[in-house]
Amino acid sequence: MKEKTSLFANLKSDFAAGLVVFLVALPLCLGIAMASGAPLFSGIISGIVGGIVVGYLSQSHVSVSGPAAGLTAIVLVALTDLGAFEVFLTAVVIAGLIQLVLGFIKAGTISNYFPTNVIEGMLAGIGAIIFLKQVPKALGSDVEIGSGLAIFTDLIASFGDIKPGVIVVTLISLAILIAWDKVSFLKKIKLLPGALVAVIAGTLINEVFIMSGSSLAVSGNYLVNLPIPTSAEEFKGMISLPSLAAVTNPDVWVAAITIAIVASIESLLNLEASVRLDPLKRYASANRELKAQGIGNMVCGFIGGLPLTTVIVRTSTNINAGGKSKTSAILHGILLLVCVLAIPFLLNRIPLATLAAVLLIIGYKLAKPATFKHFWLKGKYQFIPFIATFGAVVFTDLLKGVALGMIISVIFILKGNIKRAYFFRKKEYKDGDIIHMDLAQEVSFLNKAAIKLTLSHLPENSKVMINASDTVYIAHDILDLIHEFKTITAPEKDIQVILTGFKDAYRMDNDDEAANHVSVEHEELVAHRGNNSISHKEVISELINDK
Repeated sequence: MKEKTSLFANLKSDFAAGLVVFLVALPLCLGIAMASGAPLFSGIISGIVGGIVVGYLSQSHVSVSGPAAGLTAIVLVALTDLGAFEVFLTAVVIAGLIQLVLGFIKAGTISNYFPTNVIEGMLAGIGAIIFLKQVPKALGSDVEIGSGLAIFTDLIASFGDIKPGVIVVTLISLAILIAWDKVSFLKKIKLLPGALVAVIAGTLINEVFIMSGSSLAVSGNYLVNLPIPTSAEEFKGMISLPSLAAVTNPDVWVAAITIAIVASIESLLNLEASVRLDPLKRYASANRELKAQGIGNMVCGFIGGLPLTTVIVRTSTNINAGGKSKTSAILHGILLLVCVLAIPFLLNRIPLATLAAVLLIIGYKLAKPATFKHFWLKGKYQFIPFIATFGAVVFTDLLKGVALGMIISVIFILKGNIKRAYFFRKKEYKDGDIIHMDLAQEVSFLNKAAIKLTLSHLPENSKVMINASDTVYIAHDILDLIHEFKTITAPEKDIQVILTGFKDAYRMDNDDEAANHVSVEHEELVAHRGNNSISHKEVISELINDK
C-alpha cells in the first residue's frame, strides 16, 4: 500500500518528466528499430513495455527502460542468422527467462563491484556519443555519425550539409533549455520542465514557418516519423508473435544467451549509473532489476517487441526533467501507447531538431568538463581508469569500454595492494642499522613478489626486523618465503633476522587445518633440510621460537 501511495506522491513533476521522456523516447524507439533491421513498431512496443511493465516492477525510482542502442548490432546479426523476425522473438522470450533466473540466483550482486570512476567514465562516454550523434540532426544534415575514428570525419562532413530552418529551430530550443537552467524565475516553474517547453516551442515555430510558406520550414525526414495505421487490420498487422516451434533451434539459444548476457550487464551498469545521477542517491536492488528486465523481455518477445535494457539516455532525461519516482517511467510508457494509437499525426509534426537540442544538453551534462577535472584532481589511479573507459566507450562500445576500465582498475588495485603489504623503514641504533619491515593487516599471495624482491635486495651484514604484530592473515606462500629467507638466504648473506609479532597460527583462506598445507617453496625447503614431515604449524612455531 505504501508503494502505491508513493507512485502518486510527486504526480505533477512526474507527469511533466514522463511527457518529456516520451517525446525523447519516441524517435529513439523508431531509430533503434530501423538500425536493427526490425519492424518500426517493434521499437515502440519495446518502449511501451519498458515503461509500463519494467517501470512498475523495477525498484529504481528514476531509471527508464526501452530498446537499447547497445543491442542493435546483436539484434541485426541475430535477425540475419535466424532468418525470420518471429523466430528472433522466440530468442527474446528465452533471453528474458534467463534474466529472470539470474535475478532469482542473485547474480545482480556483480553490480556492487563496478568502481565509481568506471561508471562515471561510462556515463561521460555515453554523454559524448549522445552529443556527437545529435550534431547532424541539429544542423539538418543527413550524415550519420559512425564509430571509431570515422566519428571525426563524419562530424566534419555534417557541417557541409546544413539547413537554415533546422538550425533556427535548434538554436531557439537550445536557448530555451539553457535559460530554463540559468534564469532564476524560470527555474521556479516546476510544472513545465525546460525540455517540454523547448519541444512545444520548436514545433509551434516550425508550424509558423509552414503556414507562412517560409523557406525555413522543416518537413519530411526532419520530422518525427511514426507509422499511422488506418484500420484495425493494419494495426493488427503491425504486431508479430513468436514462433515457439523454433525453441529447439540451437541458433535461437545462442542468440538468446547473447542477448541475456549483454542486456543484463548493460542494465546493471545503467542501474548503477542511475543511482549516481539520482539527486537523492536512492538504492535499487540489482537482483530485482534483473527480474523486472527478464519479465519485460519475455513480454516483448510474446507481443513483437525488441529486447530492452535500462537506457541511460532516457534515465538522464527523466532526472533532468524533474522525475521523482518511477511514476514518470510508467507514464512515459502509457503516453507511448495512447499517443501512437490516438494522435500519431500530431506527434509527426515535431521537428527532430528540437529533440536533438534536448539530447545535446543531456549529452553535455553527462560529459561536462567539470567531471574530467574532478577525476584529474583525484590523481592518476582515479583518472586513468576514468579516461580509458570514456575513450573506449566513445570509440568502441559500452561493454568494451567498461571492461577496459575494470581491467585498469584491477591492475591499480593490485599495485596498490602490493605497496600496502608492508611498511619499509630504517632506524639508527647503537649496534648498527636495523631495517624494519612492518607487515600489513592482511598479506596475501599477491604481495609475494614485492616482499621477495625487497628481501633479496637487503644488504649483507645487516639486521632486519620483520614485525607482524598487526597482521591477522598471512598467506602460506608468504610464511614459506619468510621462513626460507630466515633459514637459508639470510645466513648466507650474514643477515640477522629478527621476527616479532608472529602468531602461533593463522586462518589460511578458509582452511581450518591451516598448518597442514605445504607449498612448492616449502617442499623445496623441506628437501633442503632433509625433513619430509615439517608442517606450516611447525614453520610458524620455528619462526616464533627462533626469533
